[in-house]
Amino acid sequence: MCDIMSCNQDSDLPPIEITDDQRRTFLKGMAALPIATVLFHPQLASAQASMLDEVTIKNGMGKEVKATIAMPEKLPAPTVILIHEWWGLNDNIKAMAAEYAKHGFIALAVDLYDGGVGTKREEALALMKSVKQAEAEDTLKSWAEFLRNHKDSTGKVATLGWCFGGAWSLNASIVADVDATVIYYGRLGRSVEDLKKLNAPVLGHFGTLDKSIDAKMVGEFEARMDEAGKSDLLEIHWYTANHAFANPTGSRYDADDAELSLHRTLAFLHKNL
Repeated sequence: MCDIMSCNQDSDLPPIEITDDQRRTFLKGMAALPIATVLFHPQLASAQASMLDEVTIKNGMGKEVKATIAMPEKLPAPTVILIHEWWGLNDNIKAMAAEYAKHGFIALAVDLYDGGVGTKREEALALMKSVKQAEAEDTLKSWAEFLRNHKDSTGKVATLGWCFGGAWSLNASIVADVDATVIYYGRLGRSVEDLKKLNAPVLGHFGTLDKSIDAKMVGEFEARMDEAGKSDLLEIHWYTANHAFANPTGSRYDADDAELSLHRTLAFLHKNL
C-alpha cells in the first residue's frame, strides 16, 4: 500500500543504523536548542530522552531500581540526582537530565514509580500514593552512593526535584550524604529533628501564587531550619508565579521565572559541587 512516504512495506526496508558520530551530531544539535523549546515539543523531548542510557542497580533492600543517565562532555564531573514530578519519569525529566549534562554535570533521572508514568491527574495521584517512604528513601540513598562512587564522578552529589520530586529532594538529603539540595515548589513538612540531619546547603524556588506550597508552609520550614541550627544553609527565592512555573508543558509555565530559577540553580550547583 502506498502512502505519502513511499510504496514500500516497512518490512521490506533495511534497518536504520545510527553511528556514534551521527548520535553525537544529533545531540549537539539538540544542545543548541533552549530547554524550554525541547520540553514544549513532545517529539523533541522524546528524541532527546531516547538518546540517553538507562542504568540499573539494586537498592539496599535488594530491589532492582532503574534510572536514566546523561553524561557531560568533560569528565570527571560532579553529579546531580533529578527527581521527577508526580507524573513520573517521563521524557521531560529525561530531557532535563540532558540539559544538566550540557552544563557539566553527570545527571541521573531516577524513577520512584517502578516505570509508571501518569498522563492524567488521577493516574499521577495514584502513582504518588503508591510510593512507600522507607523504600524510596533507600532507593535515593543507593543512587547517591552509586553516583559518589561512579568512575567518572568527582565524588560530589546533589539532589534536585520538582513538586513531588522537590519534597523528595529534601527527604533524600536528610537520609543520604549529599553536598547540595535544590527544591522546586516541593512540600516541606519535616520535623526539626529531621532537619538537624542536613549537612549541605539548600536552595528553594517557590511561587507567590501557589496555593498549596504557600508562604505559610515555607515560613514554617524556615522557622524549623532556624530551630535546627541550619538557617545558614538555606537560600529561598520567591517568584511572582504559580505552582509548576518551571514546567513548559503546563498552563502555569512562566518563561522568565523558569529561566531565572534555572540560572540560580546552576550557579548554586557549580558553587557547592
